[in-house]
Amino acid sequence: MEGGAYGAGKAGGAFDPHTLVRQPHTILRVVSWLFSIVVFGSIVNEGYLNSASEGEEFCIYNRNPNACSYGVAVGVLAFLTCLLYLALDVYFPQISSVKDRKKAVLSDIGVSAFWAFLWFVGFCYLANQWQVSKPKDNPLNEGTDAARAAIAFSFFSIFTWAGQAVLAFQRYQIGADSALFSQDYMDPSQDSSMPYAPYAEPSAGPDPASMGGTYQQPANAFDAEPQGYQSQGY
Repeated sequence: MEGGAYGAGKAGGAFDPHTLVRQPHTILRVVSWLFSIVVFGSIVNEGYLNSASEGEEFCIYNRNPNACSYGVAVGVLAFLTCLLYLALDVYFPQISSVKDRKKAVLSDIGVSAFWAFLWFVGFCYLANQWQVSKPKDNPLNEGTDAARAAIAFSFFSIFTWAGQAVLAFQRYQIGADSALFSQDYMDPSQDSSMPYAPYAEPSAGPDPASMGGTYQQPANAFDAEPQGYQSQGY
């Protein structure tokens, strides 16, 4: 479990970059990290247009500042979350406590599933606002490619984060199937709270008759006295 179920290497082992970069969940984290850069970078750089008549900037998504703010916020926070869990992947092989490893994998499941949901909401929100945007607000079609890129990579991010959640759940199942999953595991035969010792079937020994001897009943200290009257001579 220490090597396969919860990360690269053995508990307390040295960091191995070659093993790290080959792990599927690490690859998905890097991809999600890049997607988040595309999303918030596209909106920050080209998601705001200048209005010649009003003299102020407005969001390219239907003039809705909340849409741009949501895209930037989710992108930046996802970027930081990816960095955090990439650092956890690096540190993970050095975690010797099985309970701490279990908590790390459980947090990976919850956080990844949560971010998949946030990206789903972001994709629907940005796509809807882009669909209802008025052409007159952007007659020169400025920033349209960046706006579409933010929507597209929000959609892709749903699957990369969902994939991380699935892989983390698989790692948790592998650990749960192992008897060493919990440090509190105790062999039942060593458990003093059990009222009876485990039954062990006795091994068959050699037959006394086959050893050439005769079976003799052991003397009993409590054998009855010889029956009948015996006369004593005087």
